[in-house]
Amino acid sequence: MNLSINTSGYRARLRQRLMLAFTGYTVLVSALFGLFAMAFVYTVEDQFFDSALRQEAQAQDISLRAGKGWREPAQDFIRLYRPGQALPEDLAQARLREPRSRELSGEQGRHYHLWPLSEDRGLLVAEVSGQLIVRPMRRQLLVWLGAWGGGLALLALGLGWWLARRTSAPLARLAQAVAQSRPEQLPTDLAARYGDDEVGLLAAHLAQQNQRTREFIAREQAFTRDASHELRTPLAVLSLACERLQRTALPEQRASLDSMAAALWQLQQTVELLLALARESSPSPILGQAQPLALLPQIEQLVLAHAPLLDQQGIELDLQVPAALTRPWPPALTQLLLANLLGNALAHRQSPLIRINADAQCLSIANASVAPPEALLGADAAGRQPGVKGEGSAGLGLGLSIVRRLAERHGLRLELQHASGWTTVSLMDAPPPADGAETGATF
Repeated sequence: MNLSINTSGYRARLRQRLMLAFTGYTVLVSALFGLFAMAFVYTVEDQFFDSALRQEAQAQDISLRAGKGWREPAQDFIRLYRPGQALPEDLAQARLREPRSRELSGEQGRHYHLWPLSEDRGLLVAEVSGQLIVRPMRRQLLVWLGAWGGGLALLALGLGWWLARRTSAPLARLAQAVAQSRPEQLPTDLAARYGDDEVGLLAAHLAQQNQRTREFIAREQAFTRDASHELRTPLAVLSLACERLQRTALPEQRASLDSMAAALWQLQQTVELLLALARESSPSPILGQAQPLALLPQIEQLVLAHAPLLDQQGIELDLQVPAALTRPWPPALTQLLLANLLGNALAHRQSPLIRINADAQCLSIANASVAPPEALLGADAAGRQPGVKGEGSAGLGLGLSIVRRLAERHGLRLELQHASGWTTVSLMDAPPPADGAETGATF
């Protein structure tokens, strides 16, 4: 299997994220400090007026205690309203709306600060619209703070761009080099292109892993090549020898030779299946896009190829396959899967009848047998866990797992069912991947 990742959905976002992080942090800090500065100047201004009112209240209190009565305020923007004296209309309306507030806004831009007196409930009122310092220059302050904030944001953007370029450029080059590599040409000289920082350490480890992967692929290819030759040749010799012995065997020897021929046939199918799984095939048309072929002739070809073995074991095949049914499966794949599933049915059958059915949805092989383990009958569980087998099985419980892996490689799904004493193995097209789940795998 040759996996190639689809890189069209990836974007170089690391540099942009660093720049945005620097800029966003600077804008946030500038905005916060601007708000603090405005709050500070407004607070200082309010404290100035409150201090003037407090001093005037103390002076009024001293005058009252000395028996001199109310005195005229020392500051011309402060007025004393004795109990019962009417307040300005806009101030009176504002106090009705906010009776507990000591800072109120009036009409025509007037602004009041209040200080209640303890004696006789008098009230000191400072109309400070002519004394305000911050309000007239508020626009200038905001422009000044905004200009400095914008300048700092531009500086942060430039600093972020410089730092992101210095930091992410080596990582981007490394990612590009890894993305452009192919399994047969994995780069092993990555470490020489980078420094002694974290990216260089990552490149060195990737180069080491690539070297080990190349050695592993070479060993696997050599093993597959040697195993293909060294296993097929003895099996072919044994099969020919078994056929010769069957033609000249005595009646009492025929049963043993038939068992030997069945074992050799199953072993040949297993070897072919394992080699098909181990072989990394070149890219081929994806299932569903290949040329559909009639399924019945392929099944008949398989049956004719193994007719002597089926006759020896007295097997009855019930074929329910429409002649016009086509499937976009490669012929070699069909032969491998059907041969192994048929061999599995022969090994576990309890009656000579084996049914092969096919329709537009699936291909199934059914045989009478005891119920398989529950671990194989769950939804999408057939062959998923290797080593699961029935109590009467003499194998290792790997056959169904091997068939499943080969089927999944070619976009097929394997299901196992048991009902009324019959076990049915079905092959069907796997459901299409969900949106965004494209792997880009080719076989």
